[in-house]
Amino acid sequence: MTKKEMFMEIRNVVADNEEMVAFIDHEIDLLNRKATSPKKPTKTQIENDGFKAEIVAYLTEVDMPKTIKELQAEIASLEGLTNQRITHMLTDLVNAKTLRKEYVKKTPYFAVA
Repeated sequence: MTKKEMFMEIRNVVADNEEMVAFIDHEIDLLNRKATSPKKPTKTQIENDGFKAEIVAYLTEVDMPKTIKELQAEIASLEGLTNQRITHMLTDLVNAKTLRKEYVKKTPYFAVA
């Protein structure tokens, strides 16, 4: 049961108490506003967008599949990043159909789609 559903159930139980009903209606309104408010990207997400653009530009230039370690070694801005963070960015690009992922002997290679 969600928080909103719980408040609706409580509202039905205390329907004769106007003060409680007003409070519950206010809480439900707050939940509705929170659910529909636009989310701002975090600092890391903004940074990742820049890295993603660099990765796509580089892979377009070289026009051949590369592994994560190769990308990390050949793109200067990726040197300080962890493999997990780069993997996450590459997965986002594959899901967006910007890059394609292919396996050679269980090693993932990434190239422009």
